[in-house]
Amino acid sequence: MGNVQRRPQGQWRARYRDPAGREHARHFRRRIDAERWLASVENAKHRGEWIDPTLSRITVGEWAAKWLAAQVQLKPLTRERYKNILKVQVLPRWQKVRLAEGTHADVVAWIAMLQADGYAPATLRQTHRVFSLMLALAVRDRRLSYNPAEGVRLPRVTRKEPTFLSHEQVDRLAEVCPAYEVLIRVPAYTGLRWGEATALQVRRLDLMRRRLEVMRSAVDLGREITYGNPKTHQHRSVPIPRSLVEVLTEHVVGKDPDDLVFTSARGAPLRNHDFRARVFTPAAAAIGVPQ
Repeated sequence: MGNVQRRPQGQWRARYRDPAGREHARHFRRRIDAERWLASVENAKHRGEWIDPTLSRITVGEWAAKWLAAQVQLKPLTRERYKNILKVQVLPRWQKVRLAEGTHADVVAWIAMLQADGYAPATLRQTHRVFSLMLALAVRDRRLSYNPAEGVRLPRVTRKEPTFLSHEQVDRLAEVCPAYEVLIRVPAYTGLRWGEATALQVRRLDLMRRRLEVMRSAVDLGREITYGNPKTHQHRSVPIPRSLVEVLTEHVVGKDPDDLVFTSARGAPLRNHDFRARVFTPAAAAIGVPQ
């Protein structure tokens, strides 16, 4: 059991021993505050919920670095997204705050502040998810007794209805993108995602059988483009419409088996942001397709 004693300076010192036998103490101006604090500690020890206060002194900034380094399961793009969320939304508010100091009300106020700053509901949800996952690991690591990010009400995301192009619209879009006509047609009629299409190698085309193999996906990390598994982590074989066999055959003439099927005019890997801004968005606007 702990005890409360008055110090020569007039403060009240509450002391207790943790389950490992180490002594902890805290000073208060009033005896009743010391007794209440000590009672809460003893109750937590009795329920098995006691947290070593030295472990929760780590700052959120320090813990964020440890948490991100431990997320070995993340794909490169997801890791880069989490890293950016921490840098832009999380750490400006929480960098120097100790884990033990953040409350549920603080998290609610922070999310409200981000919303007032103009962040979209989807961004707020992603930001909250990263922050909550980080604190959940702190709970499992016995640094926090509870996750203060749990139960925060978040704005609903209004999802935009997808636009499906007709055959005529695909033809018109391909016509106004003459340098990328085949790239426009292949995803439109095979269902390949951007990363899958731009990672496709010549050796993955079987034009005699009219099949292509989706084995990887391109990931643009800004500084470089890397290649990983498709979004579903599943390799698959996709049928090629008969109408695309001839154009694909002509398109890959002179390419080596390991070459990319689709590249820029200079033969470099395609980047989504650059392609959309420079080619796709102007072309879509030209034929009246909403973005």
